[in-house]
Amino acid sequence: MIQRPLVTEKSNIGREEENIVTLAVDPRANKHEVRRAVESLFDVKVLDVRTMVMPRKKRRVGKYLGRKPQWKKAIVRLAEGHSIEFFEGV
Repeated sequence: MIQRPLVTEKSNIGREEENIVTLAVDPRANKHEVRRAVESLFDVKVLDVRTMVMPRKKRRVGKYLGRKPQWKKAIVRLAEGHSIEFFEGV
């Protein structure tokens, strides 16, 4: 269901200031499944889940043209006092 956390500058600002966590999830997952997975895996209360499908992108290596796959991103807002730390001790 949840594939990996997205660690970017924008996602770190959201995590620190607004208690928002950004995750890459299974493209077949819906908002309810993402909510249940986050609440059970990390033992937190989820207030809101927003999902978006990120489009395919063309990538070139030399003369060869390829495509990166389509994937789904979930933006999860956690309740006040709850947090998820992906990298302990860093």
